[in-house]
Amino acid sequence: MTNTLKISLKPNEKIYINGAVIRVDRKVTVELMNDVQFLLENHVIQAEEASTPLKQLYFILQVMLMNPAGAVEARAMFRRSLPLLLASFEDEQIGSALKQIDRMVGEDHIYEALKAIRALYPLERRALGGNDDVQGAKRPLAVGAQY
Repeated sequence: MTNTLKISLKPNEKIYINGAVIRVDRKVTVELMNDVQFLLENHVIQAEEASTPLKQLYFILQVMLMNPAGAVEARAMFRRSLPLLLASFEDEQIGSALKQIDRMVGEDHIYEALKAIRALYPLERRALGGNDDVQGAKRPLAVGAQY
């Protein structure tokens, strides 16, 4: 982060900064003036919400931001999970985005990687057989089917 970043928080809202949980008691604007890893409360998912492959990947990266002490193990889990995800999705958009996410994680841009994963949720929903409203997304092949 080269510029400062201003984040507005509502009363009792939380922000996770470099592993610290900060809750504000009133409306406030926080100005982050240096390079920090942060996550807004409304972007945090609980373990039981990690019910799809991409949400599981998101959860792994979330742990890296929220628990720096566990970041090494989470990074290793990310490294094991990513090839499996790449092999399981036939959708080219998802595959391409996962490669970009891998690059972001390699460069320690975890917040940007999380944002990119969230953007893939509609494509994942389509690939897993639901929500036909995503234009251009390929459906998964049925077992034994060929194009």
